[in-house]
Amino acid sequence: MTMNAALIRAILRIIGASLVSLVFVTIAVFFITAVLPGDVADALLGQAATPDAVAALRHSLNLDKPVLVRFVIWVNGLLHGDFGVSLISRRPVLAMASERLIHSLLLAGVTALFAVPVALVLGTASAIFRNTLFDRAVSLLTLCVVSVPEFLVATLAVFIFSVQLHLLPSLASISDIHSIGSFLASFSMPVTTLACVIVGQMSRMTRAVMIDALGSSWVEMAVLKGASPAHIILRHVIPNVIAPLFNVIALSLSYLLGGVVIVESVFHYPGIASLMVDSVAARDIPLVQICALIFCAAYLFLTTLADIVALLSSQRRHAA
Repeated sequence: MTMNAALIRAILRIIGASLVSLVFVTIAVFFITAVLPGDVADALLGQAATPDAVAALRHSLNLDKPVLVRFVIWVNGLLHGDFGVSLISRRPVLAMASERLIHSLLLAGVTALFAVPVALVLGTASAIFRNTLFDRAVSLLTLCVVSVPEFLVATLAVFIFSVQLHLLPSLASISDIHSIGSFLASFSMPVTTLACVIVGQMSRMTRAVMIDALGSSWVEMAVLKGASPAHIILRHVIPNVIAPLFNVIALSLSYLLGGVVIVESVFHYPGIASLMVDSVAARDIPLVQICALIFCAAYLFLTTLADIVALLSSQRRHAA
């Protein structure tokens, strides 16, 4: 009971630290968006607007109040479930972000479904056959892929497969998906672009984790007992590297949060990242704030989940 109580306290500390981080992130998001260059009222009304009209709009948006007063008003709205309305469309920003978030989750899910198994297999195989020609080839290929920025991969994909070969559409339009073929056509280039760097990063980290596990004492004992390589990997290595591998997967998936911004912009994919880019260009501050909070909350969720899994795995090993 004492051990279970200590475990619960440790999990609560992890969750508490994440909540504190979320509070600081919320504060940072507001004040960073508050100092964005340009005047929202001027951007909304245009250059032909009269000073009286600009002043009236600034008053209606609370822009004439001190920044600390605006922060208190904003936080009070968040605590009451009011995330504000878009300055452009006058729609609730939470509803707008939720619609786009579903599209981004679909893109991230398809990418993870493809990239995670490939990365784990490549990383595990490289660890098993380390210092061989296969290992060197995979290491060189993944290093090259990681070194290439996403926007360059996306641009080259559009130029080759859309402009030159006319095989795939340059725009990833969800509304045009009516079959498996159209789904594959729309998602092939965005998913491949995101998967390139994720596979490269995850496979290299998986290789390091697996090599460390293969050099452990329990694996040496299994080898001395005559266990087959498959038995060693499945029964001795993988159960002991679940937590590190989950950390690898969580960190790689959190990368998607940044990668989708570039990919959605290049392919005009209607996700939350492209919505955030458009709202920054339009000085739609409430929409920028909710998008930034969603990105930060998703990152904190993934890292917190990875920490909890690592803690539970460590507890299981000690109990064993």
